[in-house]
Amino acid sequence: MVKRTGPMNVQLQALIQLLKKQGSEQNADIWKRIAFDLEMPSRRRRVINVFKLGKCTKSGENVIVPGKVLGTGVINHGINVAAFAFSDGAKKKITLAKGQCMTIEGMISKNPKGENLRIMG
Repeated sequence: MVKRTGPMNVQLQALIQLLKKQGSEQNADIWKRIAFDLEMPSRRRRVINVFKLGKCTKSGENVIVPGKVLGTGVINHGINVAAFAFSDGAKKKITLAKGQCMTIEGMISKNPKGENLRIMG
C-alpha cells in the first residue's frame, strides 16, 4: 500500500497548516474540517458550480468551498464565498450578483472562529 503524502502545491500546504493552527487556537472544528478536505487527492476535492450556490444558499450567507468554484449556472442573490480556487466565470457571476469572492485565508481573517459559516460541496 502506498502512503499518502498530501498535496505537493506549496500554497495549499501552507493553507492547510494555517487552517490546522487556526482550528487549534480558536477551538474551531470547522477549520480543521476544511484542512482535512483540502488534504484529499485533487481528484476527490470538491468542485461546485455557481448554479448550486444559487440554489442552496440565501442572500448574505457566508459559504466556504474546500476546492474550486466553477461558473456554470446563474446566481440571483449576493453571498460571500471563500474557496481555494475560482474560475473567471464564477468570480464574474458572483460579483455581478452583489456577492463577494475571497480566499480561504481572507475568510479566516474576517471570521477567525468560523461562526455562521457553511461548507458547500
